[in-house]
Amino acid sequence: MAQGAKGEIRSQIELPFTEAIRISFQSLRIRFWRSMITTAGILLGIAFFVAVLSGAEITRVMVERRGSQAVITAIDDVQTGRISAQQIWLIVMSLIVCVVGIANSMLMAVTERFREIGTMKCLGALNKFVVELFLLESGFQGLAGAVIGAFVGFISIMLLNLKDYGLDVFLGFPQYILRVLMYMGIACILGMVLAVIGAAGPAYRAAQLPPAEAMRVEV
Repeated sequence: MAQGAKGEIRSQIELPFTEAIRISFQSLRIRFWRSMITTAGILLGIAFFVAVLSGAEITRVMVERRGSQAVITAIDDVQTGRISAQQIWLIVMSLIVCVVGIANSMLMAVTERFREIGTMKCLGALNKFVVELFLLESGFQGLAGAVIGAFVGFISIMLLNLKDYGLDVFLGFPQYILRVLMYMGIACILGMVLAVIGAAGPAYRAAQLPPAEAMRVEV
């Protein structure tokens, strides 16, 4: 509670962080299908990221086990387990598309929730609390999509390599699993960070929305 310059008392509600988490989960359940679309975009981008890095590592191990002449491939970079510049460019572009998709989805969420935001601010919610809500929602979507995408990418590349190298893919498992797990961990963190970055602009816009203006919007 704060005292104004002319003696009036203005109160604002500062809810605990755990309450912001609860409201974020509730909002995701209410808008489940919209959340799934955003999550799917992150899932695909992270799956591609993990598949490329894991595939290069698995190929490197297969080259060491079999020799480069035994590895059947038409791409020299893949033959030696390196990631080509073209693959790096495709990874970067896919992640940029993820961020743009998240930003677009969160902007639509802000537009749909003008009245909800206005009500919270009229009841005394701080701008910081509104920002937390949107960043948490996006972060949860990013983490869920990244975790699933990491497993999808790894399983997909394993199946593709199983076709090329047979059971040697499993025999060489101990040699590449630690590095692949590292890639998957990086991918999970990256997915969550990208989701938060994509939601930062819409979250700031939501926090700056005047309560009276939000309440007058026809949705």
